Amino acid sequence: MQALMLASRAFVGLTARSLASVEGEVTLPQFRALVVLAVRGPQRSIDIAEELQVNPSTGTRMLDRLIRKGLVRRLRSTSDRRVVRVRLTPAGREVVDQVLTRRRADLERLVAATAQLWQPAVTEALTAFATAAGEVGEHDWWLGWAAHRDDADTEGRDSGLPVADSSTA
Repeated sequence: MQALMLASRAFVGLTARSLASVEGEVTLPQFRALVVLAVRGPQRSIDIAEELQVNPSTGTRMLDRLIRKGLVRRLRSTSDRRVVRVRLTPAGREVVDQVLTRRRADLERLVAATAQLWQPAVTEALTAFATAAGEVGEHDWWLGWAAHRDDADTEGRDSGLPVADSSTA
């Protein structure tokens, strides 16, 4: 258990350093919301709150902050005005890309420094641990990222949400 706690702190530290390198001060929970949007595409705020395991009002306030920072925007459906989703803006997608690129480079450096320890059993154990925690595999994660890569640029045309309702909804 001590080794997992130590590794957990190391991973959080990697993410925190990666976030610190990005302009615009994005918190770890905000970054998690950006990643959900990057992988899954436009979502309702209630869906983001559920994914992050926070109260709906907390999720809405977080998304409001991301909207003010220009990283997310709200979209309202023309067929059902009650349906409002949020999606990444190009700036939001850039933040996710920068953080993930930096984190991947840091992880590659650390793995290279400990290469003699990465036996198949270690890799299998870490994969099983991540799966038990509800994380999708790297391949599936990147498929989601690629599938929604253009979402930030299409302003709702490909998402089934025909009209953008900038940040006032």
